[in-house]
Amino acid sequence: MKYLITGSCGFIGSHLTDVLLARGHSVVGIDDLTTGSIENILHLKSHPRFQYYIDSVTNERLLAELIDYSDAVFHLAAVVGVRLVVDEPVRTIKTNIECTELVLKHAAKKKRKVLIASTSEVYGKSPSLPYAEDGDLVYGPTTKSRWSYAFSKAIDEFLALAYHKTHALPVIIVRLFNTVGARQTGQYGMVLPRFVKQAVTGRALTVYGDGAQRRCFCHVADVTQALANLMATDECVGEIYNVGGQEEVTILDLAERIRARFNPGAKIEFVPYDVAYEPGFEDMMQRRPDISKIAKAIGFSPQRSLAEMIEDVGQHVTRGAQAEAPGTRGVPALAGEPALA
Repeated sequence: MKYLITGSCGFIGSHLTDVLLARGHSVVGIDDLTTGSIENILHLKSHPRFQYYIDSVTNERLLAELIDYSDAVFHLAAVVGVRLVVDEPVRTIKTNIECTELVLKHAAKKKRKVLIASTSEVYGKSPSLPYAEDGDLVYGPTTKSRWSYAFSKAIDEFLALAYHKTHALPVIIVRLFNTVGARQTGQYGMVLPRFVKQAVTGRALTVYGDGAQRRCFCHVADVTQALANLMATDECVGEIYNVGGQEEVTILDLAERIRARFNPGAKIEFVPYDVAYEPGFEDMMQRRPDISKIAKAIGFSPQRSLAEMIEDVGQHVTRGAQAEAPGTRGVPALAGEPALA
């Protein structure tokens, strides 16, 4: 099979490329490097079954050509991270909806199967936990730019299901819950790599709000295997699936665990949401997925623990910090432990 991955230089896209190539498939990627990084695919540049284009999904002529020559599409390209969502709401809405519509439009012409990466954010403030795929979505007011991301990704889902119903386009929708691992950056608000980098570089770990928010994290290796398996399962077409972990932790406890592992002397500082993002910012106090549907469909069960996720991110961040320091190139990521590939 030849797969097209939009957002192929991103954190999840690059790991998914690794998985598909390891399974013997061919991959062509497209990424405009807005939040992705060419470093994520440097190890693949000479791979005989991998091609990539540094361009935008909104380059409709190129997108149509890439879809024509692919068997199926993983659409991962989107605005990511709370920081970007709050700072650039117009870009958030335009990028998410326009890119998804273009992918669906051209995939429908050739009846190419499309997997759409959505997000746990679509559940909004729903109090019904754990979140099930057929549950109600509850949002805050449109005056809070924080909700523009959730609304735009919900529209993506509506578009995908509409194309499935109207044009018989085979689509699969996945709602991702806090995927973490090597290559992820904390630059756009992802909490785990941000905490690790703060600890490794000797800074205070900044906890937004009171730290009582509860989250479930899932290792990118588990997530990308699930994405590949869903795409390969025809019975999953037309369905929505949660993909996430089950080990729940408060953000404060996460900070304490990361501090204990990498820098016990580091301080933990609490930053009000109004200062971290914008006045009136709203957050969800708990976000936990019901994964019974995907477990039944493809046997999905997360294999990596939170401790393993912290270690993987730690090795990646530490190696990056050492590479930036003068005279430290080539030093192992963590003494006595193997470096990540």
